[in-house]
Amino acid sequence: MWKFLIKINKNLIYAIPTLMVAGFFVGANGDPALVQKLKSWIMPLTFLMVYPMMVTLNIKHLRQGLQNVKLQVLTQAINFGVIPFVAYGLGLRFFPAQPYMALGLLLASLLPTSGMTISWTGFAKGNMGAAINMTVIGLTLGSLATPFYVKALLGAKVDVNVMLVVKQILLIVFIPMLLGYITRTALLKKYSMAEFKEKIAPRFPALSTVGVLGIVFVAMALKAKTVMTNPAILGTILVPVLIIYILNFSLSTLVGKLMFKRGDAIALVYGTVMRNLSIALAIAINAFGEAGANAALVIALSYIVQVQSAAWYVKLTEPIFGPATDEA
Repeated sequence: MWKFLIKINKNLIYAIPTLMVAGFFVGANGDPALVQKLKSWIMPLTFLMVYPMMVTLNIKHLRQGLQNVKLQVLTQAINFGVIPFVAYGLGLRFFPAQPYMALGLLLASLLPTSGMTISWTGFAKGNMGAAINMTVIGLTLGSLATPFYVKALLGAKVDVNVMLVVKQILLIVFIPMLLGYITRTALLKKYSMAEFKEKIAPRFPALSTVGVLGIVFVAMALKAKTVMTNPAILGTILVPVLIIYILNFSLSTLVGKLMFKRGDAIALVYGTVMRNLSIALAIAINAFGEAGANAALVIALSYIVQVQSAAWYVKLTEPIFGPATDEA
């Protein structure tokens, strides 16, 4: 079973669209009452998605990440000073009468970095240590900042209960982070670090993938009727999502190329472009009720663009930044 789950985790580019299609089929053809009951799966799926990711996350890197101040500051400046406002502007432009679609773009932009940041940085032979630091710092800052960004930017157009969003982030991010830290500490008392990394750690992202795919399935099932009545909405969503990723990759590549050596530049790109869409999806559904399903549809489609673009960019790193060296 573990080999199968790990294989799925390595093939999200196929698994996510497959589950989206399956969710659409169930939502379009299933009993509406039963489809609505799928909402009860969201919280357990969210925990299954987030908790395993936290077990493999070394919280100690939060302090160590401050050692490379310039790289970390520029990364988070792009994450919180540029991309959310690009997403906000595009939301107003493309969804003037659909504020919860705009909310989906904003949420997808507000939670930077995930396990994918570390994985893709590794595939591109970038600075893995910096990527780990970015992941911990970005996730922590994003979780703290999200309620206030949403309230300030979209509070006049969507019903934002800041305390409910804070509660959801506490349940979705910080409690699993604490439990993950406790689990990691217990496992490292039983296993050496080498054994943990080789035998235990690879299983947790595979479990997290089950949660991700489950939430994508539920999100698509809940919005299947909407998509059926207006299939063009998928194209309407994909255009601003593509614009965000193209602009993000372009800006981060330029900053990385001009200001950092190869390994750090690649970490900066993946530390700013990769979004924690899993947590954004869970917040959209859990904190914004029925209307949050519109935001969830935007975030679910963003998965396809993110995974595909990350894979393509790996092939571009050598032409852009040069071949990997021991010093990079």
